[in-house]
Amino acid sequence: MAKQEDTNQMIEDVLSKEADAQEASEEYSLNDDRRVKTLSPTALVMKRFLRNRVAVSGLIILTFMFLFSFVGGMISPYKEDQIFYRYDEQNKQWAAVAENTELRYITKNDDDFPSVARAKFVLAIKQGADSFESQGTTYTYEQIGDELYKLYVEGNDEPVALATYDTVSSSTEGEQLDFEFQEAVLTAVAQGKHSFKYDGTTYKVDDAGTVLDGDEEVAYASRYVVQPLMKDVFLTREFKESLISAIDAGDEEFTYTDEEGNEVTYTLKFDAAKNSWAVMQSESTKVFDTYSAPSPAHPLGTDRNGMDMLTRLMYGGRVSLYIGFIVVFIESIIGVILGGISGYRGGWVDNLIMRIVDVFYCIPSMPIIIILGAAMDALRVDPQIRMLYLMLLLGFLGWPSIARLVRGQILSLREQEFMTATEATGIRASRRIFRHLIPNVIPQLIVTMTMSLGSTIITEATLSFLGLGVKFPFASWGNIINDVNDTYVLTNYWFIWIPAGFCLLATVLAFNLVGDGLRDAFDPKMNR
Repeated sequence: MAKQEDTNQMIEDVLSKEADAQEASEEYSLNDDRRVKTLSPTALVMKRFLRNRVAVSGLIILTFMFLFSFVGGMISPYKEDQIFYRYDEQNKQWAAVAENTELRYITKNDDDFPSVARAKFVLAIKQGADSFESQGTTYTYEQIGDELYKLYVEGNDEPVALATYDTVSSSTEGEQLDFEFQEAVLTAVAQGKHSFKYDGTTYKVDDAGTVLDGDEEVAYASRYVVQPLMKDVFLTREFKESLISAIDAGDEEFTYTDEEGNEVTYTLKFDAAKNSWAVMQSESTKVFDTYSAPSPAHPLGTDRNGMDMLTRLMYGGRVSLYIGFIVVFIESIIGVILGGISGYRGGWVDNLIMRIVDVFYCIPSMPIIIILGAAMDALRVDPQIRMLYLMLLLGFLGWPSIARLVRGQILSLREQEFMTATEATGIRASRRIFRHLIPNVIPQLIVTMTMSLGSTIITEATLSFLGLGVKFPFASWGNIINDVNDTYVLTNYWFIWIPAGFCLLATVLAFNLVGDGLRDAFDPKMNR
């Protein structure tokens, strides 16, 4: 009986140990999900990366910059090239007034009495000569009163020019007075007559030089020349008389009420160098809202074109990031293809591709980019097409470093056992390169691409700052900072360049931090 019990106990112990062993084997089975996660290379890389606080900080900065540039531009109430205006009270020159202290010439045609003849006429008056010669033509003159000279070509009874201190202006807007009528008016004024006959009509002239046809004023003679700054502006006789009265009285400003009842105040400024007065009018003018200080409507103010700076920063971030990623993508495509072929084939193929790489390393990239940028400026290439050319050029010049990296990695990988196995199984060469070799280079490639993004953005910003990169109306952080070429802007408008410079610095620094973090995470020797 006792033996039977001992046998049963031994059987139970054996079964219990087998059950415990089975449970233990199930707990630590390689098929267990937790065990698979622990052995996942991606999970290990991610875990190492997330333990690196500096790299995580860079990732957070990049995430913010992407949201700021892409999402911020979508929710912004303004457009990238939207211009804002404001109204400023500006004192603009309206007209000019000069008193004739020297002879003025009235001619039918300018060629009738050229400037050389005018100079010789003045010399003849000083010498008391009755005639003078100029460019093969002999001229005579007749003095009427103290202020009028009629000039003739010798042998011709009709005057070709009048030299006078007075001018004759029409009282009717848009009407031009012919030479003969001005001659008749000036002759009557010089002789002190109060009437004259012209073209069958008798005109009256008062002491103020006003010419009347009956009771209607048609013209007037004056020693002052009053000319509006704009050709389409007509100054009435009343306005000119009010202006001249203010000048004679020594006033610095005068007020005039026009025909529509609008009262306007004008400011008079005397220019001693020109011996004339500038008539200034203060008016509300619509201008670009340039360099407006930060406000609720524009948190970062406006730039020199009157555009919202915050919106320009958002769209500028888009452009800078777009260019960075596309350029690195182009570099990677060319570099991976040529580097993969070079490293796998070896021999003369490797030598040929590496010599091409050496040639590209010897190309002075920056001078070429500057020359092409200047050429595109001269050809006035569309800004959008120009941006495409810039990306293609930067990508085409930047692939050699990636090609060398891929070649070096493949040279070491192609001798390993798994590549021998692929060759033994008859897998074609292109599949061996792009299916088995290139994926093993991707970790190092990702690190290199991440580091290259920062340098590419810096290159684009440098070219845009020099005016050779992204052009208006497109914004980039580089051409925004271009405003600091003006020392006044640099010292007085901090909100123009500091935010763009900070965004550029933070983004490039974040890419470098993430690149360092990825390099450490992909390194199996790192203990994190």
